[in-house]
Amino acid sequence: MEVFHDYAYYYNAFYRDKDYVREAKQVDILLRKYGSNVKQVINFGCGTGMHDIELARMGYSCTGIDISPIMIEIAKKNNKKQAGNISFSVSDIRSYRAERKFDAVISLFHVMSYQNTNEEILDAFCSARKALNKGGVFLFDVWYGPGVLSDKPAVRVKEVQDDKYKLIRVAKPTMHDKTNVVEVSYDVLVVDTKSNTAKAINEVHNMRYFFRPELEFYLKESGFDLIDNLDCATLGQTGYDSWTSYFIATAI
Repeated sequence: MEVFHDYAYYYNAFYRDKDYVREAKQVDILLRKYGSNVKQVINFGCGTGMHDIELARMGYSCTGIDISPIMIEIAKKNNKKQAGNISFSVSDIRSYRAERKFDAVISLFHVMSYQNTNEEILDAFCSARKALNKGGVFLFDVWYGPGVLSDKPAVRVKEVQDDKYKLIRVAKPTMHDKTNVVEVSYDVLVVDTKSNTAKAINEVHNMRYFFRPELEFYLKESGFDLIDNLDCATLGQTGYDSWTSYFIATAI
């Protein structure tokens, strides 16, 4: 499942315009609405740790795990000047076994859509259940099937520049109808603006889009009750224009 290799070094540059503060506030709203005195949170697939840092500023104690050592290295660097109520470690969410229980498991930025097979999503859900006490909250987001099929993925180009690099990324999607997976090929051109040298990177990210009935079944099989699913942009009800959706479940 580890797909972020060289790409991880440029991850912060590509997503520097991502509104982590807003998304952390959304998580806070949902944890307060659906949880009970949530304090201890574990983040499955924490990436560079930015959501955890924002949540820690709100008073949560955060544990972040990610399969990518590079991502964890970046997360620890990002957290150097932050509060001490955050820890990061390398682990696979499908096989992770928590040493203690948490009030909530969160998984953001479509980490669950990287679980392409039924077995992978069930393994990840079972890991989440083992990390929670009865009544604990499981909050995650995915590519949402109705929205993806209504507004199919297209080729996208993104260009960013920081004090070291100019980066050009071309994302080319291929849809696979039999598996509900979108294969996204990323071609990245990295130009070192000081040495005027360049290198090319290619990585393929396979993203599964999900529908509510199947996730409700997988959650039930893993020891959860599905409570709700909401549009990630608005926190309102999902529709055919919802490309991503939060799902909220409780441990039973």
